[in-house]
Amino acid sequence: MGALRTASPEPLQTGDRVVIELEHLDQLLQGLADRNYEVVGPTVHEGAIVYERVTSIRDLPSGWTDEQAGGRYRLKRREDGALFGYVVGPHSWKKFLYPPQQQLWRAERNGKGLCILPEKAQATTKYAFLGVRACELHAIAVQDKVFLEGHFVDPGYKSRRESLVLLAVNCTQPGGNCFCASMNTGPKAASGFDLALTELLQDGPHRFLVDVGTVRGAEVLSNVPWQRAEGADQQQAARLLAEATRHMGRRLDTHGIKELLYRNYEHPQWDTVTERCLSCANCTMVCPTCFCSTVEDVTDLTGEHAERWRRWDSCFTVDFSYIHGGSVRATPRARYRQWMTHKLATWIDQFGVSGCVGCGRCITWCPVGIDITVEAAAIRASDSVKATTEPEQGVA
Repeated sequence: MGALRTASPEPLQTGDRVVIELEHLDQLLQGLADRNYEVVGPTVHEGAIVYERVTSIRDLPSGWTDEQAGGRYRLKRREDGALFGYVVGPHSWKKFLYPPQQQLWRAERNGKGLCILPEKAQATTKYAFLGVRACELHAIAVQDKVFLEGHFVDPGYKSRRESLVLLAVNCTQPGGNCFCASMNTGPKAASGFDLALTELLQDGPHRFLVDVGTVRGAEVLSNVPWQRAEGADQQQAARLLAEATRHMGRRLDTHGIKELLYRNYEHPQWDTVTERCLSCANCTMVCPTCFCSTVEDVTDLTGEHAERWRRWDSCFTVDFSYIHGGSVRATPRARYRQWMTHKLATWIDQFGVSGCVGCGRCITWCPVGIDITVEAAAIRASDSVKATTEPEQGVA
């Protein structure tokens, strides 16, 4: 490798590819802190890799990887010191952009009635996310459609999103439950990032190939020693990503999947899967795109003070679909069908994009290992048999 430098006659621009060495990643993190960003990244906590505040590369999961299967997650040691040699854990980035609970308003009794009190002014945290995978970039883009487009914009989400810096990391090691290649959401980060890193450990020092995605990314990187990417590093990164694509743990056939599910609202597979489903809502809690919420009002015993809070909820809870007279989805069958059909079909009608990004979290963190790719394949298999013996009836 040539000499690293912090400046160039031609400053970094969007689309540039450069290389930084491991020790200079700390300078990148410090530069973000100096710009008043709170850096959030992967760290090991209680037997899992989760997203928390990080201040240096010492906080990152150096030398750790994860093994994932249906209903199973385990950490184990790697044979190298890779910082990003894992897949995805139970946390998604939505917990920072769309907090699990948020106060909407508060009120106090003023003698004749209630007085709605203005919210205390709070400085919005400027986040920099480190280690965002390609599937997670797509998940953030999906939630942008939900909270930023249309007639109703979520002001809290908007303020946090506008100041966000996204430092992506390309996946060079797919997990047992990954199927992002099927969803065209990975393993390479193609857009939506400020900087995208590919970790390289072979044929030289521990280093990162960095793609500059935005002007803000170029500015963040400007004070970090770098050199222009050489062909060998670019070829190594391309090989790693190609290998990851070929070795995905799962596959989901998305051809005509919306119409497939619309045709099969009464398919017997819904009964089969819900013989196992616990309606625990784990799949929706770990999903990076699910956004269901409920509203709770709380008051003190005197009735002098009241608050309204928005909290995460799930379409798997009976009360979520409660209306006068009872829940419209009273059975696990109805709730699982709603979740999967919304995720892979009606979400497309609502937002113009699938609600699934192929991260595989719902498979890993389901206590009984229900696999959305297996369920879709089972419906498709019998639908295909029917299609060869009966005339096409169209979409119901």
